[in-house]
Amino acid sequence: MRVLFVASEAVPFAKTGGLADVIGALPQALMDLGVEVSVLMPAYGPVKQGKIPLKVAAEDLEGRLGWQPLAFSLLTPAAGDYPFWFVERDEFFERSQLYGTPKGDYFDNLERFAFFCSTVPACCQALGFWPDVIHCHDWQAALVPVYLRHRWQHTHLRGAKTLLTIHNLAYQGLFPKEKFPLLGLDWSLFTIDGLEFYDQVNLLKGGIVFADAISTVSRGYSKEIQTPEFGYGLEGVLRSRAEALFGIVNGVDYREWDPAADPYIPHRYSPEDLSGKVKNKMALMAAFNLDLRLANQPLFGIISRLADQKGFDLVAQVLPELMARDLPVVILGTGEEKYHRWLAQEEKKYPGKLGVKIAFDNALAHLIEAGADMFLMPSRYEPCGLNQLYSLKYGTVPVVRATGGLADTVAPVDVKKGTGTGFLFREYSAEAFIKAINEAVAAYRNRELWQQIMKNGMAQDWSWSASAREYLTLYERLRSG
Repeated sequence: MRVLFVASEAVPFAKTGGLADVIGALPQALMDLGVEVSVLMPAYGPVKQGKIPLKVAAEDLEGRLGWQPLAFSLLTPAAGDYPFWFVERDEFFERSQLYGTPKGDYFDNLERFAFFCSTVPACCQALGFWPDVIHCHDWQAALVPVYLRHRWQHTHLRGAKTLLTIHNLAYQGLFPKEKFPLLGLDWSLFTIDGLEFYDQVNLLKGGIVFADAISTVSRGYSKEIQTPEFGYGLEGVLRSRAEALFGIVNGVDYREWDPAADPYIPHRYSPEDLSGKVKNKMALMAAFNLDLRLANQPLFGIISRLADQKGFDLVAQVLPELMARDLPVVILGTGEEKYHRWLAQEEKKYPGKLGVKIAFDNALAHLIEAGADMFLMPSRYEPCGLNQLYSLKYGTVPVVRATGGLADTVAPVDVKKGTGTGFLFREYSAEAFIKAINEAVAAYRNRELWQQIMKNGMAQDWSWSASAREYLTLYERLRSG
């Protein structure tokens, strides 16, 4: 089985969100099952200037923008066992960010990613790698199934099958219809049955229509996106393809996320010896200048994009009550400017109780998972979510909204039986959120019960191996179909 991943980000090379974690881990889990995997992504500025040196694998290859040929080079890590290949064309990718700046998306994102998708045949030719399945991720790679059906039928790729994974349906790759000719497709595809969406070009819709199969990153989300509430206008298209739509939950790379072996935390611990957890809590409080007299209170952690999707309007509504009750909170993340400003004000208002860092900081993220008592994820919607899975492993009890992957992966606590792994609320409201927090705080006061809940979570196995097996089954189904 040969599989080509086409994706716009991956750790350890470039990251804006959970997609990068998936592309960094899933290929290795598949290779462990005997799958031959290559990963294709753009050679952004941060990739070329990153810690992993690159070398040129091929030069003077040809992609296209519209019908115009454009040359590019193919780079690969100079050392190490990385199955990654990077498309280098500086006018499109030599930039400090992946998709845009805090002021907005780059004006030429359609051109950038249409060109990126167009390079697949030349890359496969240069590598001598002809995949059975091309696994495309999100709108940035969604043109690949369209091109395979309408431009590449006379290439060596014509027998390949395509799988499009939707990591977040809210991001669809919407562009003015005037840009449609830059895709190099016939205008007959700019229809309601093709890439047209309310008189705009919708790249993700094109992938959904023409891919052989579609998947999402949890079973719950695969069902939710077929409804008006979560479908973002594409629910009808997705319902029409329901038989080809699958939900496979994301996994965790436990080589990276395991409190018994985590190099980023000062005190390692395990379910058999939780003493390090308490010491990490003190280190975390010190890192955020919190009042150590609050150490006996439960400490809440949040690591997130600071965005409406992640429920920050609910966080804003419950924060004054948490502060009034001396319940400390630490928040790490970047995102919408309004939340940057709001958090800067709140941190000044509640010194010693609220700690905020507006940044992407991997080491600090590990310390929050290891030092917090509870993890808050009140998401409006959540395709899968990874931090609740990290939290379970670290004995940091999640308090989450029962949506998408959160509902799939966090089992409700039954305080009488001592079962379950977290506290869930269904209604999207501050009242429901604070009620779940209060239930968690009450359970925290019962040390024996709390340790049981922690250990329930730490015993869960959300490793990539199970998810990789599901993907392999789907690949085999596509290949034989």
